[in-house]
Amino acid sequence: VLRSLGIPTRVITNFNSAHDTNINLSIDKCIDISGKTLYLNEDSVWNFHVWNESWFIRRDLGSFYDGWQVLDATPQERSKGIFQCGPASTRAIKEGDVNLDYDSSFVFAEVNADYVTWICYSNKRKERIYSDTRKIGKSISTKAVGTKSRVDITDNYKYPEVKEISFKISYSQYKNSLRDDRKILVTAV
Repeated sequence: VLRSLGIPTRVITNFNSAHDTNINLSIDKCIDISGKTLYLNEDSVWNFHVWNESWFIRRDLGSFYDGWQVLDATPQERSKGIFQCGPASTRAIKEGDVNLDYDSSFVFAEVNADYVTWICYSNKRKERIYSDTRKIGKSISTKAVGTKSRVDITDNYKYPEVKEISFKISYSQYKNSLRDDRKILVTAV
């Protein structure tokens, strides 16, 4: 419909798409002390989810947020009392501006939520035991114009993940590396 009105529009696919039901920007998995999953919330991760983007000028939000806007024709949560999602600025999502109108926090969580595992005790106390910041929004793509090729647009939605690299060397190895004036270059791939 939007294309027929002359509005640039494209279909987007997000792999490992989060469904954050309580808008806390994380997907929370609770387990008991034996490791059994407890179903205490409705957060989930879908293999993929599809929505549309359309190109708008955002006079309501300011020119910083002009450009591609997320419109989800299959919203899973109520927004302002009705089932709707968007238009959420992809720029707002990338910058983490989750307090804007039009479901930017929900879309942010779809592509960038942390996947957090908690041990939930019987006294309602819980302890975070694991957090995965890379699981959600693994690959966001659209179809290339004029071909059947896929175009990766993950960088439109989120900054590249920073890889943490930890390694241990002995003090003597460290001291020798300084004495020999060697340099170690670590590059994240």
